[in-house]
Amino acid sequence: MLIREAVADDWPRIWPFWHRIVAGAETYAWEPSTSEEDARGLWMAPGKRVYVAEDATGAVVGSAYVAPNYGGPAGRIANAGFMVDPDHTGRGIGRRLAEHVLDAARAAGYRGMVFNAVVETNPAVGLWTSLGFRTLGTVPEAFEHPRHGLVGLHIMYRAL
Repeated sequence: MLIREAVADDWPRIWPFWHRIVAGAETYAWEPSTSEEDARGLWMAPGKRVYVAEDATGAVVGSAYVAPNYGGPAGRIANAGFMVDPDHTGRGIGRRLAEHVLDAARAAGYRGMVFNAVVETNPAVGLWTSLGFRTLGTVPEAFEHPRHGLVGLHIMYRAL
């Protein structure tokens, strides 16, 4: 698998799984009906370093970004987002993307990384924990999950 910085031409290969994941309303606190134009603005915004994971055939099977979570004197705390095409889960792509982004954030001078809204039923919670993230707190019943009803949103952090 190749992980590289995304270019503008990658968006049409990211959008199908981005849309599928967000429309499923199970793991992201973004509006499920987000338009493609707005989605591109959220994922590929200026100031974000965006990466794609390509399989051996060159297909984009995942994407991630890293960006400052705060500004000013707190600007050295990163935020990140990760998506793996649901047709390619369970192959270690999320872990590889996460390790790559953590290394990139560290190399860029970030001191830590925070996730502001991790749905507590998201299977990725186990991945984040295994990579050294800890839950700082949970906002109870903050997310309307389509199968589990009201569930919490974790705030997760790890030092870099």
